[in-house]
Amino acid sequence: MRSAVGGEWEPEGLDSGRAVQIITTHPTGAGRRGSGYRVSGDVVLTAAHVVSDAGSVQVRFVTGDGSTREVHGEPVWADSTSDIALLKISDGLRTDGRGAAAVPPVRFARISQPMDCEALGFPRFRLRRDTALPDRGITSYRDTHHALGHAVPLSNQRRGTLEISRLEAPEYAPERDRSPWEGMSGAAVWSGGCLIGIISEHHRDDGLGRLTANPVTRWYKCLTPAQIDELVDLIDLPAEADQLDRLPHSSPPPPGGSPELREAARKLASAVHDQWDKEERRRRVHDPLPLAVRFRPAEAGLFDHWANIRRAQPGADPGPLPLAGRLDQIVRIYRTLPSRRLVVLGAAGSGKTILTLRFVLDWLDGRAPGNPVPVIFGLGSWDVQTTSLRDWMCDQLARDYGLVAQDPDSPGRNLAGALVDAGWILPVLDGFDEIASGLQGAALKKLNATTMALLLTSRPKEYSAAVAKTDVLSAAAVVKLDDLTLSDLDDYLPRASRPGKGGGLQSTVWGPVLAQLHHSPRTLGAHNVTTVLSTPLMVAMARTIYSDAPGRDPSELLDTTRFQSPDALRTHLLAAFTPAAYHHPPTDSASTSTSGTGTATGTRRRRQWDPERAQYWLGYLATHLTELKTPHLAWWQLGTTMRRSSRMLVVGFLAALSFGLTTGIGNLPVDLVGTPYDLGFAVRRGVVVGLLHGFTAGLAFALVYGFVSRGAAEPSRVRIQLLGRAREQRAKFAPRFTIGFAFGLPAALVLVLVDRSVVESLGLGDGLDGGPLGALLFVSEVGLGAGLVLGLMAWLEVPTDIRSAVRPAALLDENRRNVVFHMLVWALVFGVPAGVGLGLRSEPISELVPGPVVGLLGGLAIGIEAAFGGGLGYAVSCTAWGQWVALSRMWLPLTGRLPWALVAFLNDACDRGVLRQAGAVYQFRHAELQEHLAHAFQARHEPQRPVRSTERCTARASSRSGEELTPDRDTPMTRRVHP
Repeated sequence: MRSAVGGEWEPEGLDSGRAVQIITTHPTGAGRRGSGYRVSGDVVLTAAHVVSDAGSVQVRFVTGDGSTREVHGEPVWADSTSDIALLKISDGLRTDGRGAAAVPPVRFARISQPMDCEALGFPRFRLRRDTALPDRGITSYRDTHHALGHAVPLSNQRRGTLEISRLEAPEYAPERDRSPWEGMSGAAVWSGGCLIGIISEHHRDDGLGRLTANPVTRWYKCLTPAQIDELVDLIDLPAEADQLDRLPHSSPPPPGGSPELREAARKLASAVHDQWDKEERRRRVHDPLPLAVRFRPAEAGLFDHWANIRRAQPGADPGPLPLAGRLDQIVRIYRTLPSRRLVVLGAAGSGKTILTLRFVLDWLDGRAPGNPVPVIFGLGSWDVQTTSLRDWMCDQLARDYGLVAQDPDSPGRNLAGALVDAGWILPVLDGFDEIASGLQGAALKKLNATTMALLLTSRPKEYSAAVAKTDVLSAAAVVKLDDLTLSDLDDYLPRASRPGKGGGLQSTVWGPVLAQLHHSPRTLGAHNVTTVLSTPLMVAMARTIYSDAPGRDPSELLDTTRFQSPDALRTHLLAAFTPAAYHHPPTDSASTSTSGTGTATGTRRRRQWDPERAQYWLGYLATHLTELKTPHLAWWQLGTTMRRSSRMLVVGFLAALSFGLTTGIGNLPVDLVGTPYDLGFAVRRGVVVGLLHGFTAGLAFALVYGFVSRGAAEPSRVRIQLLGRAREQRAKFAPRFTIGFAFGLPAALVLVLVDRSVVESLGLGDGLDGGPLGALLFVSEVGLGAGLVLGLMAWLEVPTDIRSAVRPAALLDENRRNVVFHMLVWALVFGVPAGVGLGLRSEPISELVPGPVVGLLGGLAIGIEAAFGGGLGYAVSCTAWGQWVALSRMWLPLTGRLPWALVAFLNDACDRGVLRQAGAVYQFRHAELQEHLAHAFQARHEPQRPVRSTERCTARASSRSGEELTPDRDTPMTRRVHP
């Protein structure tokens, strides 16, 4: 079956309803088992050796509801050299619900380079006990196996077969002299929507991760022209090998744009890979082995028609694709979807974030230069009502990856917009459920307004509610994450623990707990543990609390007097996790330094944090995020939950302090050198001028902050470069100059009025004001100087490199460097002209102090005053770094709400697994942990506010994920492990 795209027909690919099991009997006894594929209405293609010498052949179909139907198969064509055979089946039975007219022929192809491939068969290692028919005794059956691999055309050239590699190997071989892959022979191998071969054999020497197939191209070498003609009539095989489709197909048009865009995408791919590879190592996802995160197709009603997902021809209904798999198969499953749109549903802590990390890393590991770059976007920060999806994505790319440079093909559009518009970005949209309550439906409508490829994650309840209110996500398949089983805990927890005295896996601290779960699965304690430890989040927390910390006994988890419900046990793990994380050093001890910016060698001694204080600080941060209604902990937003008036007071005080001190101190050398007055006069004048100017400047900068900082100032994504600036950057000079001039002119006028009306009235005039002309010159110089400073900074700014500031600390460092350079420009712009003017005075002030010396001293004093007075005041009130210093590095630590070494604390929390880095921001490891810490902090330190209990908070989180909080002795985990 094919769909029309661009005027041509494209094949549809593997249809699970047409994959069959072949069961043969031999005249002398038992026969063979194999696989096959229904290639037309009444013909099944399989391997010849499966049906050779068979007395009878049964063809078993698996129907959509999981039941089976069998029909008789009559061999009508076979060739042992090519190892292919055809079976005739009765169409009248309609085993899969479709007659011959509804079963279109397949498309055959040859491959010219290594490609991903898939096959659906019935191997021996899928042998299962059948307990559904107890009256028949113990029976067994073989379930389906969706093999995802890599077809390698240049292997086995002498024999002419096709190697299928990178298969997920069976964990063990049931019998030494038999392959676990027995029964896979005859399965059709698919790639690019076309049939490219038939599984024929497994060579044990190749290992369990490789199979051998007979490619379609080999048929033409082994068969006679007459045999080829027969296959043309029976299965619509092309008459000549040259008529086979060639794979890869003309791929969809690669992302467009200039070579500069392609290079930007390459750099972005490198930055994204480095970022999430570090995060995955911090989470110890593979230490000592990955948890078995599995997924399966979601229930009907949550996904679109398969005809839309598979881009089918109008009028066709192709049926579902096999979507079940494991964590390491997510990219392969995704690539089988022609629509490239997939939704992943999972309860709180079920592994959605781990899955997105693996998807991004696996995609980038196999990314071709023309493929898009997957980028994780946290949907919790998307304001659906005011911002389009495209604009929000561009803002996130600019913030997290520095994509603010101008697109060379479209002046006025930055690289972020250019990459999104040209198709270079594959959005991985994490946390659909974190969108503001009541807006998920609107968000789904906006997603449906696009046709872009994407992967979306959500909790089931929120996504189901959005679908019920609006519609399904168009052309999107939906999978759901499974709970962990007791077998998964058996595999993981002992190996993640230190060996006991016995030295075996059973001797670890988890041995008694797991034994109790096996021997008494229906007790309340076992029920609580199996229910709570059914998600990777809770397993990871239990590992941190009991496996990594010596002296802790997980047997206490079975205590029903302490934990009378799964909810109570979950609350215990959330409460104990953070203290446990701070009672031992983090695993990745070299990732950050004590300064918070990291070191190459990690040789600096790590700070030791008091667990109780760390718990308090983390609680404050969680409360801060709760009040902002966002999961993103941005350093430039810290302190913004304080009252605006309080923030204005802090900013105004610091601006007044810096301006007043520099003005008062700078007055001393000027009066001592440039006037005949003594030190006492200079000190008195300096104190008065410092107080008056500081108060005036503090008030001005506080008002400026209150006006321009309704929220938090965004960090700048630029750096200073003296040469090589673009014309677009130089064009910013005029508007910035105007802003500076408009601010500097009235500020200077106020300072002149203060000096003339107050200072001189106190008898502290020093005679250096220059009269009316001096006042006019001073006001003009300050206005022009402030405008020139802002204009010069705009002229010197260039966008940061894409890979230079993915980490929050790196972005913070870059903003600090910009502020320091900004202060240097203030010093030069004001100090140099003042020094030259004072030095060129016609007469020296005294015989000992010539004009050049006066100019040097005066210019230096005025430059320092400008840098630390005007420059620092501007930084504190108008820049993200200045506000960070004022609020997060001074006020909040001074009041005890945050530590003094804040960046070091945040990076250390990432290493301990409490926080994580997501681009330029931090996040808590999980929303449930953030919610728990916030409510615990409010309950303990802010009793005056209405607070729900932590247990009720966790209950709400559990109810969101669809978990039953009342004891249920027949849980899904118990049923799977103990049928």
